[in-house]
Parts: sequence; C-alpha cells; structure tokens
Amino acid sequence: MTNINIIDRNKLPQHVAVIMDGNGRWAQKQGKDRIYGHEYGVNSVREVARAAAELGIKYLTLYAFSKENWKRPSDEINALMSLLVNTIKNEISILIENNIRLLVIGDMSDLTDDCRNEINKSISQTSANNGMSLILALSYSAHWEIIDAVKKIARLVKDNKLNIEDINENVLTENLNSKGIPFPELLIRTSGEKRISNFLLWQIAYTELYFTDKLWPEFSKEDFYKAIIEYQNRERRFGMLSEQLK
Repeated sequence: MTNINIIDRNKLPQHVAVIMDGNGRWAQKQGKDRIYGHEYGVNSVREVARAAAELGIKYLTLYAFSKENWKRPSDEINALMSLLVNTIKNEISILIENNIRLLVIGDMSDLTDDCRNEINKSISQTSANNGMSLILALSYSAHWEIIDAVKKIARLVKDNKLNIEDINENVLTENLNSKGIPFPELLIRTSGEKRISNFLLWQIAYTELYFTDKLWPEFSKEDFYKAIIEYQNRERRFGMLSEQLK
C-alpha cells in the first residue's frame, strides 16, 4: 500500500524545504565519480516535485547549490553548472504541463552567464503558472541572505525612508531574498546528516525538521510521503502549551 493513502489532505504543509544531501556518497558506493550521483539525483528531484504537486503542496524549496559549494573542485562545479542548465532546459515543458512556477533564491550574480540566462528564461516562461512554486536555492546561504537584508534596511534608514524604531521581524522578512514566500513548515534532510548547513536560518525558527538516512538519489516519492505523515503526527506549539492549542 502506498503511503499517500495515509496522508490527511487537510493537514498538508504549505511549504516544504529539502536539503538534498548524499549524491556524492551514493555515487562512490556505485563505484562512480561524484557527478554521476548529481546526475542520478535529478530523478529524485523530478519524483519529489511531482509528488508534492500532486498532493497540493504550494511551495517546494530545494537546496541545490550553496555559497560554500563554490569551494569544491572546479571540475565538479563546472559539471554541476552544466547539469543545472541542461536539466532546466529538459524539464521546462514538464513544469509548464504541470502548472509549476519556477523561482530562484540566492546570489544569481555568482552564476555563469549561460546558467543565469537559462534560469531567467525559465522563470519568465513559468511565471503565469499558479500551481506549485518550485524554488531552487542556488549560490545560497542564510548568512548571505540575512546580511543582504540588513544592508537593504540600512540604506532605507540612511535615505530617511525607514525609522530605526520601526525595524522589526516583518521589516527584515520583507527585505530577504525570499520575500513573498511563506516560511516552510517542514524541512527534510537526506543522507543521515543532522545539521542545517546555513539554509533558511531566519525562516525555519518553528519549522519541523525531518532527517532520513536515505541518500538523495535513493529518496523516492514514498519517502517524501513518510516525511509528510511524520509532520502530520507532530504537535506544533509555537512556544505555547498543548492545553492552549486545544
């Protein structure tokens, strides 16, 4: 029996974020080089995106490439950028067919011209879609995003467009690179690692965390359903008592 039959469609998270970890280790287990794992991991991206869209989840954010990933060997970085461009080209028709809108968060200025152009083209082509939003975190780090927001706020204060006394959580949120995207209710990380890796630190203050030992290329839609079921079985108190929620 598929796990989808256990899911309560009335208790779905609006936004699920995923740290897709373990491509390289999976490839090494197969006796292949790391890029083979990244290439195979595209299958899991496709499967999870379709599963989320079919369930009715409105936002799915995938941590595809971090600021720190630029420290990796140049041949791996070049292969990843090429894979990203080709994947977006190949998947654009599927996004349009399934009414999925593509968005990106991160420092796009770090990307190569052809990569940035292909992404912007796909964002434009899917901008009218009103089903699920698929958000790729590219050249992203939460530290970068928060510092960038602080700089924007500082400029507003300098230009007398904002009073210091009026700076609050909402002001910072509205100046994030991810503004307009609701905070995730569920964060999934694969590969058995139990850390956040500089991902959406401001946004996940009350997010439910789900860790699995599955390496990303092994992660299937059934594994995604298990994470949703685990989320639905948790009590989200937001600092309150259980009695207050009842």
